[in-house]
Amino acid sequence: MSDEKRRITLDEVAAAAGVSRMTASYAYNRPARVAEATRERVYAAAQRLGFRGPDPSGRHLRRGALRTLGLVLGESLTYVFDDPQASRFVAGIAGECTSAGYGLTLLPVTGSPDDPDRIAAAAVDAFIVWTTTADDPVLDAIRATHRRAVIHGGPDTDGFTLVGIENRGAARALAADVWASAAAPAIVSFPLDRTHDAGLHHGLDPDTVPFPVTRDRLAGFRDAAVAAGVDWASVPIAVCARNTSADAAAAVSDLLAAGHRVDGLVAMSDQQAIGALRALGDAGLGTPNQVTLGGFDDSAEAATADLTSIHQSLFAQGARAARLALGADDPDAGTDQWRLVRRASTARPEADRREQES
Repeated sequence: MSDEKRRITLDEVAAAAGVSRMTASYAYNRPARVAEATRERVYAAAQRLGFRGPDPSGRHLRRGALRTLGLVLGESLTYVFDDPQASRFVAGIAGECTSAGYGLTLLPVTGSPDDPDRIAAAAVDAFIVWTTTADDPVLDAIRATHRRAVIHGGPDTDGFTLVGIENRGAARALAADVWASAAAPAIVSFPLDRTHDAGLHHGLDPDTVPFPVTRDRLAGFRDAAVAAGVDWASVPIAVCARNTSADAAAAVSDLLAAGHRVDGLVAMSDQQAIGALRALGDAGLGTPNQVTLGGFDDSAEAATADLTSIHQSLFAQGARAARLALGADDPDAGTDQWRLVRRASTARPEADRREQES
């Protein structure tokens, strides 16, 4: 067999790097167990020799590819079926996988110490990561595999291609519309970090929030508050543990029960906005006459409820993430598209509207 066609073995890489075969194997499959300098020595030797990397499946090793993408979730597996927007994102990925003849493997992150090794050893050709925090050790493990990796929503980090809308600008536009005539604005928020703790906050500095989507949307809401002359510290932020209408309804009920007056409410998803709508109705508060309300995603449910919302396509973002993970060209380079869709939940009396336009 000619040198051009002969596949370089892991034993040769180990010898060239001056390490044992087990150490070379761990550098790819369990990178957290190998010192960074040693890993880099193994990778440098592999690059010099033209080593393509060990495949987790011997049967597919001879073909050089598994023809499978891995979707890394910082949630339980049921999340992709329970959350409508997550389902649409996965559907976009699945469509591209089907067209390319690829499979899709769901890889949940459980918080266990072996998460990085388990994810890095997954039998996949490339990774798509559902949004996480910058300090998530799984990101370092994926980066060390030198496989293509795409991340949805952030963080924007070396070694990963970022897919998602410009959340800060979208949130600013939503809040500016919802709070246009509000004297007592409030927020229903996604979780702040991987602990998923619920709670009520005031004066929260967005820069301290680990989850990038939550951080950027809070920053956009703060921008809108500052532009409207509203004291950010006075705006209550009801953080939900999960992105569900039930959690949002409970959070808004607690907010009102605590004595907070609310006449303009922004939510980080339509699911949350619909839950908020239910809680407001239970409290005898109608939209838009008493409380203006808006959310994110422009879902069918938001249209039915006549809710103002930020339009984005999680399906299109999932499809784009899959194309990038498959190594396709990216004609849609940059952030994905969004727009504000105004509906009755932020409609204002004609006199108010004329005053704002004058």
